[in-house]
Amino acid sequence: MLTLAFPKPCRAVLRVRKLAAQLSNATMFTTNQGSSPSAAANGDASTAAILIIGDEILKGHTSDTNSGFLLRALRKLGVSVQRITVVPDVQEVIAKEVALLSPQYTHLITSGGIGPTHDDVTLESVAMAFQEDLYHHPELGRVVEDLFGVTDKTSAAMKLAMVPRSSKLNYGTDPQTGQLLSYPVVSVRNVYIFPGVPSLMERAFNGLRHLFAASGTTFHTREVFVDADETDIAPVLTKLQADWGRKVALGSYPDWLSNYHRVRLVLDSDSLEEVDKTRAQLLDELPKGSVVPLVTDPVSIASAEVYALASSGTPLGDKVASALKTIEAALDQYPTEEVCIGFNGGKDCTALLHLYYAALKRRHPDAKDKVKALYIRIVAPFPEMERFLQDTIKRYDLEIFSVEGSIRQALAQVQERRPELKAVLMGTRRSDPYSHTLTAMCPTDPGWPDYMRVNPLLDWTYHDIWSFLRTLYVPYCILYDKGYTSLGSMDNTCRNASLQVVDGRGGTRYKAAYLLENEEEERNSRA
Repeated sequence: MLTLAFPKPCRAVLRVRKLAAQLSNATMFTTNQGSSPSAAANGDASTAAILIIGDEILKGHTSDTNSGFLLRALRKLGVSVQRITVVPDVQEVIAKEVALLSPQYTHLITSGGIGPTHDDVTLESVAMAFQEDLYHHPELGRVVEDLFGVTDKTSAAMKLAMVPRSSKLNYGTDPQTGQLLSYPVVSVRNVYIFPGVPSLMERAFNGLRHLFAASGTTFHTREVFVDADETDIAPVLTKLQADWGRKVALGSYPDWLSNYHRVRLVLDSDSLEEVDKTRAQLLDELPKGSVVPLVTDPVSIASAEVYALASSGTPLGDKVASALKTIEAALDQYPTEEVCIGFNGGKDCTALLHLYYAALKRRHPDAKDKVKALYIRIVAPFPEMERFLQDTIKRYDLEIFSVEGSIRQALAQVQERRPELKAVLMGTRRSDPYSHTLTAMCPTDPGWPDYMRVNPLLDWTYHDIWSFLRTLYVPYCILYDKGYTSLGSMDNTCRNASLQVVDGRGGTRYKAAYLLENEEEERNSRA
């Protein structure tokens, strides 16, 4: 009897066989569940999964911006993205994920792993997922030849022309020129294989939007902003979502950085009628007075809003009108290039900056010059104040120059570095130390650097400042919402005990600065 001895399979062979079995099962699942990707044909929204491929993403070497772009773009096209997965440049892992996701969704969009190098394995992985072989696509080969100037099929560039047997080439259209793009996107069944470079991926996708817009679905979104703790409104949200079922999705998102709302609620539906009806119901069920408007850009409307308030005839409006009169008098006397504003991120100078910006835009609506601002840096500033300062620089397009020391020392440095400056707007109030004798416009004291001090807020009170900021939804440093009423350095500033409250569970918290009742306690925040 003849006995044949076969060599024992190595681990790699066993692994490939195991993967093939898994992919075979996935392929059987695709066949059995073939109707799943076409749910949109039954009147439902098209669905999608996004597969981001790349070691560089998982290792933190590169930030993934492609998934964010695809989420927004697909949403506008009526496609509901159900999953985002990030995988390494490992052929077996990619293949297994493709085999798993492809039958479950209308579209599977991959990004990354297309190129001439050893770690570009997406095309091979898709072929493995569908148990197809790779072949040299003649048409794609000609595209590669034209693009890279190579004809040798064994060259690295020609790796791009090696695609799964059932591949389809999809040529996009440049939305600006209307011309066909020169390089196609390869698709296999419902898998669309996009490049990983964000600019290339976005250009390719924008040229092929029509492939993903077939369902005719339009998503409708409504936002509601609530100035209440999420825990306080959670029971209402839970009840409403249970009543609405799957007709409308309700999302709740805390916002720790907004001065004017604590929770953003998002209603989402493919029915305009349903989303508007449920929004009305939501507004009716939320605590009275908790819903607030969202002013996304108070700076762009500063001039109109500030001057409207100044002419309102209210006590606050009269204070605003008086401050604007002082600012305008300074601008009559000094050209804007000779004027700067003192800004340290505090509430008073934040109000003053908004007033000054409004006056400048009223006087020079088309001017492109940056607003000059003097920042006297202190020792040990709060990180929150530093972040607010940077946000404010961007928000108002400030040209800020930073100096250190006392006000007197700072002005001496400014005089040396910026000799063209003649006047400084200050957020001084008469209740501030050593300020009871000041006037709206007064020169610096003898022995000081020679400047005109402009004090538009002298007669404003603590409550006037807060009424102005919150009436116009002007952003201010978040520390004022955490119990601080007067801000200095981390060494000499603490929460104001007058704002401390004890909740029903015995926990201590602090109210926001604008809720301080006795404004004479404002400086209790200073050690």
